Amino acid sequence: MPTKETDITTFTTRVRQLILKYQEVSKENTELYAMVDARDKEIAELKKSVSDWEREYRTLKMAKMIEVSDGDLEAAKSRISKLVRDVNQCITLLSEK
Repeated sequence: MPTKETDITTFTTRVRQLILKYQEVSKENTELYAMVDARDKEIAELKKSVSDWEREYRTLKMAKMIEVSDGDLEAAKSRISKLVRDVNQCITLLSEK
């Protein structure tokens, strides 16, 4: 009979240990889920931030393309004039031959 009582005591002790271990693992699992949720929220915020910055970049890039200052306009006119002179010189040289 003492063996049965010892076995029952051992069994009870093991069950209590399992219950405690389950509670620890359950608590850790809850903490890990909270961490994952926090990371997901942070990732979503960062994606939104990246999207906002990309939109801002596209807007600034388009504004830069549209912006034409007088210096840019004059430089473009002078390049076109030079190209026209070069073409005229080529035509002259070809017509002489």
